[in-house]
Amino acid sequence: MAPAVPARVEGGVRTVAVVTLGCKVNFYESEQILQSLVSSGQWARATDGIPGDLYVINSCTVTREADRQTRQAIRRCVRENPNARIVVTGCYAQMDAEACGAIDGVDLVVGNELKLKIPRMLPRLEAGELPRIVTEADVDDLLGLPDPLLRGFESRSRAFIQVQQGCDQGCTFCIIHRARGASRSLPAAGIVAQVSRLADAGFGEIVLCGVDLGSWGRDIDDGAHDFVSLVRQVLAVPGDFRVRLGSLDPVHIDDALIELMATEARLCPHLHVSMQSADTLILKRMKRRYDRETLYRVVDAARDAVSDLVIGADVMAGFPTEEPAHFRATLDAIADLCIAFPHVFPYSERPGTPAARIPRQVPHDERARRAARLREAGRAVLARTLDGWVGRTGAILVETGERGRVHGRLENYLPVVADVPHDDSPAWRQVLLTGHDGTVLHGERAR
Repeated sequence: MAPAVPARVEGGVRTVAVVTLGCKVNFYESEQILQSLVSSGQWARATDGIPGDLYVINSCTVTREADRQTRQAIRRCVRENPNARIVVTGCYAQMDAEACGAIDGVDLVVGNELKLKIPRMLPRLEAGELPRIVTEADVDDLLGLPDPLLRGFESRSRAFIQVQQGCDQGCTFCIIHRARGASRSLPAAGIVAQVSRLADAGFGEIVLCGVDLGSWGRDIDDGAHDFVSLVRQVLAVPGDFRVRLGSLDPVHIDDALIELMATEARLCPHLHVSMQSADTLILKRMKRRYDRETLYRVVDAARDAVSDLVIGADVMAGFPTEEPAHFRATLDAIADLCIAFPHVFPYSERPGTPAARIPRQVPHDERARRAARLREAGRAVLARTLDGWVGRTGAILVETGERGRVHGRLENYLPVVADVPHDDSPAWRQVLLTGHDGTVLHGERAR
């Protein structure tokens, strides 16, 4: 266990940094942990250039590369302050707690079900009353507290709200349903209250996120709760903000959601589709809930109905048994469905998953080549999409700015750099789009 460290902040307050890897749900949970610590009055956010007295690493395990990045992040924090306390949590900590705990400098490993209780655990950690690894939720009775509403995020423009946890799908390549547990919905009243608080704080965009986002409400057995009903409740909150949806399974992009996106101006015209593959046989072997025909039908319907819609997608390269023809179906879908932001990753064997036991594994170098071709296809779609915006005026959400320029995104998620002074004006700013460099639109103040 690391020794106590001297306080770096006047008044005996120590500094804490939370390092987040992986999905938007992790980012939301990290902010909950951080704000709970800061609100106690005993901790302050660590600032750039000053090592933290406490590091919380919120890990990801979606691929072997995510595991490696987590280990790398832990060691980087240990180097920054060898005397700091190091707490590791998240999906990697849940699935391989022993590996996390074996890294020199790690004081505590906390499972997913208990990560929001870390602030309650710290006094017991410092008193030597906790084991090094705490992943069982049966100690929750000793540590539990109601989850507080977030006051905001470090970014003053975009806020994330978790509405759902866990997944019931059990795809053959995935271990997240084991790391996160069964699908369960957060109460609508709490979600609406959180949206209202963040809207009052001036956030220009609220992003709804979850492990299997579109399944919200399906565990509430009254027939009156579904994802679209939740989105309607969020949109009913007054305020000058837009709502963006996180990653959605194609089966959750139904006619009701498409109609809502087509008619509700405050719902951003942007979809991120959990596609994985566009070949029906590979989708079946992945144990996905749709086939190629369904994927094309829902995405085409959304593109036809929603003006200026921009589409992203999670895309996997080199799933076991993927032949060149299967890969070609996915590659063609990038162009056919106008996927401007493909989040491409090579298939990664996860121990204990059915896909890892399939004999016909695609060689690693071939997976990398296919992933590169998918990314290249996405860049071509993005360039064509940006072409269509040159000469138009659009509203951007300002994210950062310096020296008379701002960086932000249009409502449909296209990135923009504009020659507009960065000040305390409203988060959404009208700009004239004058060109692009293939990846980012350029603009100036709209006249």
